[in-house]
Parts: sequence; C-alpha cells; structure tokens
Amino acid sequence: MIRHLATLALAGLLLAGGTAATEVHIGYQKSSLNLIVLKSRGLLEKRLAVDGHTVKWHEFAAGPQLLEALAVGSVDVGMTGDTPPIFAQSAGTSLVYVGFEPPKPQASAILVPADSAIRQLADLKGKRIALQKGSSAHWLLVRALDKAGLKWDDIQPAYLTPAEARAAFERGSVDAWVIWDPFYAAAQKSLTPRVLASGEGLVANQSFYLASRRFADEQTRLLQVVFDALSDNDDFLEQQPAEAARVLSRAVGLDVPTFDQVVARRPSFKVTWLTPQVVAEQQRIADRFTDLKLIPRRVVVKDIVWQPQTQ
Repeated sequence: MIRHLATLALAGLLLAGGTAATEVHIGYQKSSLNLIVLKSRGLLEKRLAVDGHTVKWHEFAAGPQLLEALAVGSVDVGMTGDTPPIFAQSAGTSLVYVGFEPPKPQASAILVPADSAIRQLADLKGKRIALQKGSSAHWLLVRALDKAGLKWDDIQPAYLTPAEARAAFERGSVDAWVIWDPFYAAAQKSLTPRVLASGEGLVANQSFYLASRRFADEQTRLLQVVFDALSDNDDFLEQQPAEAARVLSRAVGLDVPTFDQVVARRPSFKVTWLTPQVVAEQQRIADRFTDLKLIPRRVVVKDIVWQPQTQ
C-alpha cells in the first residue's frame, strides 16, 4: 500500500480536504477482496470515527454498475477491474485513478461446458459468449479473439451480469462464459466447467481504485485515511490468507475452500499509486477498444491519474 509520501505530498494532505463531518460512500463488488475484508473488520469505521466521519458501503454486481453510481454522486471511492474506468472515462464520467493492485491473470477465465466441442480459442467463432459489458471480462475476450485471429464480429456477445451469465451458462443458452473470481472459482467447484483459457499470457487483470474527481480534490485527507486502512488490511490478507478466506466466506456467502482458491490466485494485495507502466497498459486497453469502436470516444488515461503531489 502507500506507506511513505513525499514532504510536498504530506503538506498537500494537511492543507486539502474539509474538516466537517462527512459520510464516505464506498462501492465494492464480490471481487473486491481488500474492501470486503476491510468492511468486515470494521477498521475503516474506527479510523474515520476519530474525526467524526462515517462510512457507508454499497455493493454492486460488477464494476460498470459501480462506476455508474460514482458518476451520479452515490459513491465516492470504489474498486473495479481494468476496463470499467476506460468505458466510464469515454462516457464522460468525472473520475480519477487513485491506486491499483498488482496483476492477477489467473483470476479470470473463459469457461465452456465440460463436454463442449470448443477446444481452442479459434473455435469461439460464431459462438454465443456471455460476459459483463465494459468489465475486465470484456478485455479478456478481446485479447483471446486477437490471439485466435478472430474479429469481434465473429462472435455473438451476450451482455449479462455475472449472476445472469451463470444462469445462462447452466441452461446451455450460451456457449462460453468469460468471468472473474470469485464467480470463476465458484463455478469451477459446482459446475465443473472446462477452462478454455485463463488470463495468463493474455491480460494483466489488475484492479483499480477510483474516486470521483471532486472527492479526490476536496477530501484528500479522508482519501488518505481510506488508503492507510487498506494498507494495514493488505498486510492482514497477505500474512493470514487462511483467516482472510474465512472472513470472505462469511461476508460473501461462498464456502471457505472457494475463497482459499481465490486468495491463492492473487500474488499480492498491495495497493500503490499508478506507475507509468500501468498507465501505459491502461492506454493500450483503451486504444484497442477505440479501434474496435466499442467505446464512444478515445481517452487519454494519464489525464485522470491522481497523485497527491499534484494537488
């Protein structure tokens, strides 16, 4: 996590942000492991309460829905995969990147039924594929098609939420499902699908922390409180993975072995400021979606990367 800030950054934190009691609205989804454990431990509530602040948690089906809420002011800070902020920026949402977690390519996959005739990525041609539009699964599918030499128009995308997609997959109304953890791990355990491809070698599958630009600019001190709490929390996740899996199991409602697998597929939970390399990778994703005409306008990712020393 962010442990040491430059003197200039610290000065900015002391000067920025209001002192009035504030309710911080945080958006999360079932894949937001760090935030879910933070919520379960009550660590953020305790730290905010010192200055009379409170927190309200909002769960969403996936990243795109979370950023829709951020766009209308219902959420101040949230976590999504790599693709939702690109779609949101292209749509004109006033948001900023405030942190990211390291790559976890094994935490997402393209699934097919165990008895499916689809044996390789090229076999996806003409097939109906379930995915959440504008999610990290969208980017994984784009990369898989690129690798197979297929065009986007060669497949039939079925844009569904994770829950809807699972139901469609179980009914056999889609040929494949592109999904991320913990839905991926849960499906492996109960549906025994075949993994056509994971994100390994295709996508970095990084997680990003986003905030409304107004919140980042006006409540810098509160944002730092959130990140300091996450810093302590990611230590807990990495040092006590078995206990973290039990906490996640109770919070989400999936069994402990499922979350043991989910936690194991994440090499690190450390949250840091975006590096030039991460920004460049996000720009590459954005440019590919622009080329495919899947977003309304080209975006410049670096324009919405927030850093405390720039405030």
